Amino acid sequence: MLCEVRGHRRLRARPQRRTGRWPRARHGHGHRERRRRLRPDPVVHRLGGNARRDHAGDPVAANTAPPPPASTAVAFFTSLGSACAAVGRLVTESSPPSMLEFLDRASVDIVRSHRELGFPDDAEAMLLLQYDDHYDSDRADPMTRAAGIAGEHGAEIIVADTPAEAHTLHEARRSLGVATERLGASLIEDVCVPRRALGAFVEGVAAIGNRHHVRTACAGHAGDGNMHPKIIFDATDPDDVSRAREAFDAVMRLGLDLGGTITGEHGVGLLKRDWLRTELGPVSMELHRGIKQLFDPHGILNPGKVL
Repeated sequence: MLCEVRGHRRLRARPQRRTGRWPRARHGHGHRERRRRLRPDPVVHRLGGNARRDHAGDPVAANTAPPPPASTAVAFFTSLGSACAAVGRLVTESSPPSMLEFLDRASVDIVRSHRELGFPDDAEAMLLLQYDDHYDSDRADPMTRAAGIAGEHGAEIIVADTPAEAHTLHEARRSLGVATERLGASLIEDVCVPRRALGAFVEGVAAIGNRHHVRTACAGHAGDGNMHPKIIFDATDPDDVSRAREAFDAVMRLGLDLGGTITGEHGVGLLKRDWLRTELGPVSMELHRGIKQLFDPHGILNPGKVL
């Protein structure tokens, strides 16, 4: 059955009952109409990608079989340095994981205070790994290889055997935000640094917290060095708010000094507006203003904000 899409209506041409032939087009443009009917269905083409048609013209999915379940594990390290060394090898050796999340000691403690998940007491860092790769007997299991790398760096590995166990392992990362909110107000950012500087950044954030007398924690996406440092403070205490802001500026400075950027995925916003100028410099800022002026000559898009 041939079909075409016009706006939101689907029109179908049905064969004549006696001859089985397609009805002739009317209004003098039959050739054009017939040719349009034989074109690929635009909706199927956009949504299905590799969709094909059967002999009657109806769209048929190329492959609708569900993918195999992902392989998930956590690794607990007794030192920050060993965890960061393992991150570099996990990304560059063998198949890189589809997920590689990092929690420092402070983050692990925050999660532990919120929910008991059986974390070891001596964990200084935690990695959450996941592989979605397909493999067979001719290709090594990527999780087995990853567990070997983590083990060489002294990690304790827990691999999920069921989807329910994998969900529990994911809860360690997912519950960090909720657990942090229970401790007070927080400034949560997304400084991104080169992977080689990951350890120095995490240690630097902890030192900044000690120096400014505020609680800090650091977690994020270790695979690309995109960290989410958290500065936790009492929003009702003006002195605590001031110290938190000073700590925030120090974290921004640390990220830039390590060759990173003040934002890896969340954008700039008002809080980091001044630091954007510091990172880009006057020439790049003027270029950004020129591009905005090109698309917004009347200044009606987000006026008085960053640019």
